[in-house]
Amino acid sequence: MGWLSLPSCLRCGQKEEFTLSTEKIADKDEENAERGNWSSKTDYLLSMVGYAVGLGNVWRFPYLTYQNGGGAFLIPYTIMLALAGLPLFFMECSLGQFASLGPISVWRILPLLQGVGITMVLISTFVTIYYNVIIGYSLYYLFASFRSELPWANCDPEWADNVCSKIPIVLSCNITGQDGTPIHANYSWVQSQNLTCLNETSIFANTQVPSEQYWNKKALQRSSGLDETGHIVWYLALCLLLSWIIVGAALFKGIKSSGKVVYFTALFPYIILIVLLVRGATLEGAHEGIEYYIGRQSNFTKLMEAEVWKDAATQIFFSLSVAWGGLVALSSYNKFHNNCYSDAIFVCVTNCLTSVFAGFAIFSILGHMAFKAGKKVSEVVDSGFDLAFVAYPEALSKLPVAPLWSFLFFFMLLLLGLDSQFATVETITTTVQDLYPQLMKKMRIPMTMGLCLLLFLLGLVCVTQAGIYWVNLVDHFCAGWGILFAAVLELLGICWIYGGNRFILDIEMMIGKKSFWFWLWWRACWFFITPCLLLAILVWSLVTFEPPTYGSIEYPNWGSALGWCMIIFCLIWIPIVAVYKIIKAKGNLWQRIVICCKPTDTWGPALASHRGERYSHMIDPVKEKDIEIPTVDAYINKVE
Repeated sequence: MGWLSLPSCLRCGQKEEFTLSTEKIADKDEENAERGNWSSKTDYLLSMVGYAVGLGNVWRFPYLTYQNGGGAFLIPYTIMLALAGLPLFFMECSLGQFASLGPISVWRILPLLQGVGITMVLISTFVTIYYNVIIGYSLYYLFASFRSELPWANCDPEWADNVCSKIPIVLSCNITGQDGTPIHANYSWVQSQNLTCLNETSIFANTQVPSEQYWNKKALQRSSGLDETGHIVWYLALCLLLSWIIVGAALFKGIKSSGKVVYFTALFPYIILIVLLVRGATLEGAHEGIEYYIGRQSNFTKLMEAEVWKDAATQIFFSLSVAWGGLVALSSYNKFHNNCYSDAIFVCVTNCLTSVFAGFAIFSILGHMAFKAGKKVSEVVDSGFDLAFVAYPEALSKLPVAPLWSFLFFFMLLLLGLDSQFATVETITTTVQDLYPQLMKKMRIPMTMGLCLLLFLLGLVCVTQAGIYWVNLVDHFCAGWGILFAAVLELLGICWIYGGNRFILDIEMMIGKKSFWFWLWWRACWFFITPCLLLAILVWSLVTFEPPTYGSIEYPNWGSALGWCMIIFCLIWIPIVAVYKIIKAKGNLWQRIVICCKPTDTWGPALASHRGERYSHMIDPVKEKDIEIPTVDAYINKVE
């Protein structure tokens, strides 16, 4: 039996010393014993599905579908999947698997653009910091659900003010006078006279439902703006710490441990979604909610609006998590001859179907909420934080056995967030492993724990009273057009400089020879369609870019300036590394540029057995140290 077959307490007569290294983790059937491979293909596929399927599938896609014509939105969404999402997804999976390298080291393929990989890792790091804060929010609401009555079901004087109300308060309305003409009257007088208001003439008081005040005043203790930092909200800090402990525990042995955790974290959310959908479908008003989402009220005239197509392309791009570096990192642990083509199609289709399915679960319960409140579904629908922590909790609080449904919903959000977080942190550790393989092999556990601790400390500013403003600020600047810029350069670099046909030959070394007609579609997308689409979205995003706001609260100028500094810090490495590579090359300026546009001698399959004649000239990177980016210790070693 293998080394991991039984726990140490059940292995009779065997003594085992505790070690911080992961050298013993290699399986007998591992192809790349030096770097490691996934224990099984299922581990990889579930990790990829978990990475792609995240919070946006639940709290953004259903709202976008409703807002952009309902069922009609699925047409541009499917087209953009084929034209923009799937081609780039397939490219990144193939790239990582071919070279068995992470998002920075893989740019041995094109040293001039190695800064693109650094940009991807840096943006992923910024996003990782605030994404775990959102997971912390889910943990807080999860624990708050362990009560006989949900704390946001009523206006608690501890945190509610006089604006809080469970039901809409009517101030005045129109009634029919004795002569048949409408008269505007005070609602209390109307009630005292046993009269009835005319339809759609009521004027309501400016009130807030309990869930909204609970979110702002109790959970976040939200301050007036970014200027007012306030104190650290201790229970959110503890939830953030717990979320990082969970991430660290799942990743302490890299893909060997996270690959097993995802069997639960990637699959169980589907069970919860099914339970929520079945429950929601049995409620009064559910049918109307689904009609608003994707039913007969679909508006096909929306397809004539450019904004709809832009929303579809943007949602596909960010939902599939392309150009973040995670796809390259996860695929780099595949065996060389794994069919990355079928994997890419499976994960992309699963991601999109999950988004559509989640919409039914969300809108069925929101339809019931609208029915109970006597409102239109459009008046209770929202997206993002307002959907996850205000509108949906409010709807759940009105159900029988509300704490159970609340627990299931926030447990689902927790699992969806953790899956994506596992892959993002693994992207960072994979980068470190490529740069310092021996260090990571011996010290993976303390390195992983140290990284989680550092990111926890950096995230503490996001659990202050101004924390939600920091979360929104980083999301606004770092999770937007910067990634689009990196994706465009990635496509142009690989297809137009390295050579798209050359890259296709690399892929065929892994998945076998394919016909001309098979590659015709991928060539069209990689060379022309996908770069043009992403470039159009990038230009649109920059032209329509607006300063960040949270609701009606505007950010101070220094906040916007800080946001620009963050994204510039991520992007500046593209020209810096390009200039550094040119300076380090030999010859005149043109010769140096040409050299930097060619793959390094260490580019190719990691194992000699896979290189064949095409890469017989390749220098083994283990024997020939390839300094990817300038480091202090590299300079000292050179001097010595």
